[in-house]
Order: sequence, then C-alpha cells, then structure tokens
Amino acid sequence: MTYHPKSEFIAIMMERGYLADCTDYQGLDEALSNGIVPAYIGYDATASSLHVGHLLNVMMLRWLQKTGHKPITLMGGGTTKVGDPSFRSDERPLLGPEQIDANIAGMQKVFARYLDYGDGDTDALMLNNAEWLDTLNYLEFLRDIGRHFSVNRMLSFESVKSRLDREQSLSFLEFNYMILQAYDFMELNRRYGCTLQMGGSDQWGNIVNGIDLTRRVIDKEVYGLTSPLLTTSDGKKMGKSQDGAVWLNADMLSPYLFWQFWRNTTDADTGRFLKLYTELPVAECERLGALQGSEINEAKVILANEVTTLLHGAEAAAAAEATAREVFEKGGVGDDLPTLTISAADVAEGISIVQLIVKSGLAKSGKDAKRLISEGGAKIDDAPLEDAGMMIDGTALANPIKLSAGKKRHALIKLG
Repeated sequence: MTYHPKSEFIAIMMERGYLADCTDYQGLDEALSNGIVPAYIGYDATASSLHVGHLLNVMMLRWLQKTGHKPITLMGGGTTKVGDPSFRSDERPLLGPEQIDANIAGMQKVFARYLDYGDGDTDALMLNNAEWLDTLNYLEFLRDIGRHFSVNRMLSFESVKSRLDREQSLSFLEFNYMILQAYDFMELNRRYGCTLQMGGSDQWGNIVNGIDLTRRVIDKEVYGLTSPLLTTSDGKKMGKSQDGAVWLNADMLSPYLFWQFWRNTTDADTGRFLKLYTELPVAECERLGALQGSEINEAKVILANEVTTLLHGAEAAAAAEATAREVFEKGGVGDDLPTLTISAADVAEGISIVQLIVKSGLAKSGKDAKRLISEGGAKIDDAPLEDAGMMIDGTALANPIKLSAGKKRHALIKLG
C-alpha cells in the first residue's frame, strides 16, 4: 500500500498496522482532513463482556477520538435478536430482550475506559440499533429497503459463500442480518451524520452493502475501513487462551490473569502488539519488539503493563506485575493471585487435590487434573505434586496453599 495520507487518523492506522482495506482512501482522507468525522463500529450483545478479540477495534475508536473525530459505539440491541452469520459454522443461540439489555450494560463498562462520552463535538456516542429496528414495519421494509439487495450478490460474499460451500444450513433469519446492518449505516448517517463504518475484515461485505444502500436511498457518500483479522504468530486466533475467551470485564477475568495473558505474548508478536494495543510511540514499539533473549521479557512486561493500565488502571497493572515477580522470580505467593476460598465444612472430611485443581480453574475436569499431575505439570507450594490421590484437610490449610499448573498458572487455596 503506497497511499500517502494527509489525515492524522489514516496515517496512524497505516503506521501502527490497523488498516486492512478501505472503500475509498482519498475520499475518506479528504473528509477526515476537512472536519470532524463521526464513525461507528457495531457490537452485538452476545455476552456480558467484550473480549480481547474486540480490543483492536476499540483501540481504533480511541485513536479516532484522539485525532479529533467522533466515535460511535453501536450496540446491537436489535441485530442480536437475529445473529451475525459471518464465518460461523452454525446459527447463534437467540437471546431474549432482558439478557440482551444485561449484556449491553456489562459491555458499556469497558467502552467507558477507552472513550470519553458526552455531548461535545468529538465526545463518543453510545447508541442501540433497537431504537430504529424494533419499530420497523416488515412490508414497508421489504418494499423500501429489500428491493435494493440482489440475492445473487449477497450469495457471493465470502462470509455467506464459505458457509454454503461447506453445505451448512444458513437460515433466512441470518440471511437478513446483512440487510439490517446496511440499514444501520444508513440510519446512522440520516440521524447522526455518521460517514464511516469500521470493523474487522470479515465485515467487508456488510459494510459495502451499507455504503450502497446509503447512496441509493438517501444519496449520501459514506465510507468503510477494515482492520486485519488478527492471528498470533503461531496461527491461533487472537484472544483465545487455553482456558477460553480472554474477557475484558474484571468480574469475568481478574486483572492479574489479563496482565498475565499479555506477559505470555510470543517473542515474534511483541512489537506488533505494542503498536496495536498501546499508545507508545511507534519507534519505541519497534525498539522493544526487536530485543533478543531475556531482554524481550522486559518488553513483554511493558506490553502487559500498558494494556492493563488502559483497561483496569495503573494500580491494577502495578499489583499484577508485583505478584508476577513475587511468584516467578522469588518463588513466593503474591498478593494478587486468583484465590479459591473454601469453608471449613467443605474440608471437614478432606477434599481431594484433584478437586482443588479443578475448582481453582487450573484444570477443566478431574481427568485433566490427573493428567496434569501424571505428566509432572502440577506443583503444590512450588514442590512437584506426584500423588493424584492426595487429600487436603483443614489442618493442611492453616496457611494458604499455592497450586501451580506449569510455570505460568497459579492459584491460592485458603480457608474462609
């Protein structure tokens, strides 16, 4: 890509690695250079927290605001009732209105950490597409909006094509999703002057549909910009750990475990992730990413501290680093470790070490815990745990016990 942008926002997107594609580089660049551009990203309310996979696009909205433009977080109170089929092998479970509202409330906590909301020209807006989708008249919608969509063209989009090529069912309900998302873009332009939709590159087809619809129905020029779908250097989808999704809400994943996720970044990804997930200058990100040997570990600590500070605050980042150093470098316990508190009644007749490993989240099942022990990956108070039949009673828990799975995952067990 040899385009030389005039606007600060596009320059940052390109320099830091956020940009996969754009529907009209020059047109968007001109708009960004000539005034405040309202831009949105849509988030369906399928869970009560965002996860690390969302963080790239949240950072794009943050940079948009920092460069003098207006971010819009569009909550999918309406579209969540349908479900986005993009690149999925099956239909999403349908959620009721109460669950959707509860999920939106949980997700709002994260956005407030990254964006400034308010009534000013560049203050962020949080909107809910239920505002216009819930009151649509189906026959009017089909006549006024549906006629602008070619089924032949919709079938050609990669997100739909990949599903049909695998001969997996695509319901009519899901097929409507891309029409609703296109309608969102048009409504946001009509109501709020929004001229840019951003999203992951899997949303390209949906974004293009919205641009076409907006031009056809209300004769307005709008733009689309996508980010790359991130995989780690070992080919895994960004945001997945061995324990599942890396949630951004502290009540679903502790700040310590969030910090630890970033500290465990592979050497090859460190420089790239510093550019994408922190606000450190690009030259510093490249310097840190180029470090070798044990020095790269300090770069990973900087990455973990910077990302955790943005989400959970500087105190949480410092506490997580202190605990990690205590646990890893000094073999200590650490104040911020995930802790399982069990009652005296629970251990009155003893509780198996296997149960404790599962309850503390270090293994998903008793079978996993036994395998961990048999393969030498489990420790109790930093000593190898070799007996899968070991029982723990109240006396053994007079002081907290530290359990470990491998070198990087630990938990405290204490009486409460």
